[in-house]
Amino acid sequence: MELDSLYQEVILDHYKHPLNKKLSPTFTAQVHHVNPSCGDEITLNVNISDGIVTSVTWEGVGCSISQASTSIASDLMTGKNLDEALKIVESFSDLMSSKGTMAGDEDILEDGVALAGVSKFPARIKCALLGWMAFKDAAIQSSKN
Repeated sequence: MELDSLYQEVILDHYKHPLNKKLSPTFTAQVHHVNPSCGDEITLNVNISDGIVTSVTWEGVGCSISQASTSIASDLMTGKNLDEALKIVESFSDLMSSKGTMAGDEDILEDGVALAGVSKFPARIKCALLGWMAFKDAAIQSSKN
């Protein structure tokens, strides 16, 4: 199977069967982010305890890229310490700004590398970043509480 085809399967699987897509009633921070260029939006709850991301839950509507990307981010961040999680977000942001020149580090981004091809399409980068930026915002707010 070709790598692009495999990546499309990963994205479709996260879109059709999103992880953590049900807002938890308990959280240390909640954010709502909207991509004004296309209308994608998510509400994301994060729970951080003793510097560990114990849960990331979300609800949202939008394209397959924004929904799959948020699913991937929510799964990837859960269980990480806050510093590690923010480094993962930075790595994904670097991948999205690479204009297709980076493949991403699978050891760091896991399923997130499936979105590497999005970086070639400037109009779709914000879709892919929506959940990651919401997580970063919520994590920063949570650490201030």
